[in-house]
Amino acid sequence: MSLELKSPDFPAGGNIPKQFTCDGADISPALEWDAPPAATQSFALIADDPDAPVGTWVHWVAFDMPAKLRGLTQNFPKHEQSADGSRQGRNDFGKIGYGGPCPPPGKPHRYFFKLYALDSKLNLKPGATKKDVERAMQGHIVAQGEYMGKYSR
Repeated sequence: MSLELKSPDFPAGGNIPKQFTCDGADISPALEWDAPPAATQSFALIADDPDAPVGTWVHWVAFDMPAKLRGLTQNFPKHEQSADGSRQGRNDFGKIGYGGPCPPPGKPHRYFFKLYALDSKLNLKPGATKKDVERAMQGHIVAQGEYMGKYSR
């Protein structure tokens, strides 16, 4: 099943504004999604750039987000764990939370925000990597959605 994932901050397939990149305030864009299947117990989010010269670069990992959530606010706090139990992993910048687009000069890179509705919590420790989250999600994905934006320097 698919989830509709969108952002009020930039159009699907459009350019990501500078404030959401390393050239600006480096804050996360707001994300919104529709109601997931009834079996959903939590959400996980992975944002990455498959066009990075070193291979796919991970910009954001979040998991164990409550099933009642229907979005994340702009400038989502870069805390290991939120009051609602949401946890964030380590991105490829070596930091917790969101790290915005920061490509080398050249052609635009694509940034994919991927949301997963899961039939369980992952119960991983804060700071988990994309690989940890992907491994833990296997067999638990009940719906997913994707939203893409571009950025170049």
